[in-house]
Amino acid sequence: MNSKSLCLLFVCFLYSISTLAQDNAITQEQRIYKTINGIQLKVDVFYIEETQRLQQNPAIAFFHGGGWAYGSPEEFHNACKRFAKKGFVTFSFQYRLSVNEDGSVPHPEITPVESVKDARSAMRWVRENATSYHIDSDKIIAAGQSAGGQLALSTALIDEVNESSDNLETSPAPDALLLYSSNVNTMEAWIDRLLGDRREEIWSISPYHNLKAGLPPAIEFHGEEDCMVPIWIVHLFKEKTTQLGNHFEFIPLKGCGHYLGEGIDTYATYFDEEILERTDEFLEEFGFMNR
Repeated sequence: MNSKSLCLLFVCFLYSISTLAQDNAITQEQRIYKTINGIQLKVDVFYIEETQRLQQNPAIAFFHGGGWAYGSPEEFHNACKRFAKKGFVTFSFQYRLSVNEDGSVPHPEITPVESVKDARSAMRWVRENATSYHIDSDKIIAAGQSAGGQLALSTALIDEVNESSDNLETSPAPDALLLYSSNVNTMEAWIDRLLGDRREEIWSISPYHNLKAGLPPAIEFHGEEDCMVPIWIVHLFKEKTTQLGNHFEFIPLKGCGHYLGEGIDTYATYFDEEILERTDEFLEEFGFMNR
């Protein structure tokens, strides 16, 4: 091979490497998905160029934890980037929190009920924008940690709680659920406090008390030493939902508390890479992995 041919091969090699790097570069953008009572709620969107040349991409909508009063969409940003590199279009949603400007709780007008309404609005927004992001409308997944897990579950379960401005013809129900230290039963003192004079609504947003048949497949990772959501509560949830014929894969984790990635800041201490690799297996099993 002469030097001219070698030079041409080298140029082609550099071009292919450059193109691959561009394909895998993550685009991050922010959109407003809902405006309610003067509050603009935002979503952070992540994808790579390669997925936008395809037509049937899976999507994951993440809801952060924080007891319906704290937390930030940024806590799921690294997880969003990880799954974006695997061919998902990913979303990390802001939702209304029951906290006042001075940091005190509860907020007089915002409760976990409003958080549920926002989560259901968020999933409707994803479905209504599926075409523009080249998303397969049969591969939209809801995911959450702790309170965010309850919100993810609410998109599949809490049919009677909706924002009046939502298009109710658009389903908020996901096609799968990824749950990490999820709250599965709202009958607890903290939520009672956040609801205040509206505490009779506590039943209406409880996943356990609104279980039904026909739910999408779900996987739940839970620490055996969790003191915020005791693991026995999740065992009861699993027993009831599986009796209804739902697929609920329960992964108890020895030695773990509420934050499954304690000491690992990469994923806001929510989980570690091993847990995410097991999540990948679940997604592969149910046909959500494109690459």
